[in-house]
Amino acid sequence: MKIKVCGLTKPDQIEQLIDLKTDFLGFIFYPKSSRYVLNHLNADQISVIPHSGKVGVFVNETLENIVKMAEECSLNYIQLHGDEDENYIDELRHSLNKETMIIKVFRIGQHSENLKSKIQNLKFNSDYLLFDTDSESFGGTGKTFDWQILNDLEIAKPYFLSGGISLENIDKLTTITHQPFALDINSKFETEAGIKDLEKIKNFYEKL
Repeated sequence: MKIKVCGLTKPDQIEQLIDLKTDFLGFIFYPKSSRYVLNHLNADQISVIPHSGKVGVFVNETLENIVKMAEECSLNYIQLHGDEDENYIDELRHSLNKETMIIKVFRIGQHSENLKSKIQNLKFNSDYLLFDTDSESFGGTGKTFDWQILNDLEIAKPYFLSGGISLENIDKLTTITHQPFALDINSKFETEAGIKDLEKIKNFYEKL
């Protein structure tokens, strides 16, 4: 199972995560986020990071800006964490470099009755799915959703699991029938927003 560490802001921590062979490095390009990467790193600094799993996280952003950031920051993956529909994803697919992958996020809350039909009706212009806990802040809450919901879905794409994953609940992954392609960790492995607890992440790797 692969690991994505999201909300990165510190060059030294990024280097350490690369040394740990972290599969995906997540950078948040949502200005309202406390982990907004451009408050800490510029495009050139992100571009030269020697890693093939750089993920840019965007929320209801313009197509033009996503394409611009993808090119300037040499992003390998675009994660759509807002309300982007299939038409938007289709346009983005045709605008991006063909080697850049798209991850479409589904935010799961108390009212997720239509989730099954939404997934089944996808045209699959995205390469991966990601399931996260719904929130007004579009993630980073440290809260989990009911993972049993995933057992009722026909998930035809590899998916990332996000939302409050921690050392304390990692054992519950065994209750999911269709196992995730990757785990996306963030706030449960921080000392403060954007500052990762590397020892805790190392412990997570060992436990996983």
